[in-house]
Amino acid sequence: MFEPVVASSSIVVTVADCQRVQTNWYLLRAETCGGEAWTDGPLTWIDGPDGLNLMFPTEMGTGAVLRGVERARDRGLSIVGAWLAVGVDATPLAEAGFTRGWSPWWMTADLSEVIGNPDPRVELQVETSDYHDEDPDYQALLAVARRQPIRAWYAAAYTPRTRRFAGRAWSFLDGDLAGVFDMDVWKPFRRRGYGTGLLRAVCTSARQAGARHAVLNATPEGKLLYSSCGFRQIGEGITWWLHLRSD
Repeated sequence: MFEPVVASSSIVVTVADCQRVQTNWYLLRAETCGGEAWTDGPLTWIDGPDGLNLMFPTEMGTGAVLRGVERARDRGLSIVGAWLAVGVDATPLAEAGFTRGWSPWWMTADLSEVIGNPDPRVELQVETSDYHDEDPDYQALLAVARRQPIRAWYAAAYTPRTRRFAGRAWSFLDGDLAGVFDMDVWKPFRRRGYGTGLLRAVCTSARQAGARHAVLNATPEGKLLYSSCGFRQIGEGITWWLHLRSD
């Protein structure tokens, strides 16, 4: 079992905090980008830029899950995800055709301790042309970084001379917590410090806006980087996924 982190300021960061921040991040993206969110009894569904997601139910029935899947079909979506806490009965998901996916490792860090050094290869942006041809929907997501008051920050990394796009990261302010999301360094550029630079940029922006701790969910591959930057694992979760055919 993982123990909650208790900071010197007596703030306790829990897995429930991590779940709340991620849910609010998905809600902000959906609201900004023309998505939709709804509840069905104890279930909260969010249709955002990366498909339909069921956010951390504590209980569910197969009928309610199937209603969400049908709504995804009606909206022409290709993927439905479900995020769960450990110990939640996932039988209704299996009965609806979902398969178990990866396990998020929830991690947190005290932002009073500055992460790394400023990296001139990393830029905060509210506009970008990096996705213009290959992924215009992701380019449209930067509208989240332009919302006022500012609650989200997007950072991009580039090679110093050729200015090749090397990676990206987001942070999102939710109360006094900062969620770090969608952080990735493309394979040709890994192990060159871009990840640390991106993490510092988005965490510093959130800290300056009032965040006292950062939270994120890590894959096994990313955990090594986050641990080296002061993050500590406090728990884990479970994901389930359903891929819909585009008939």
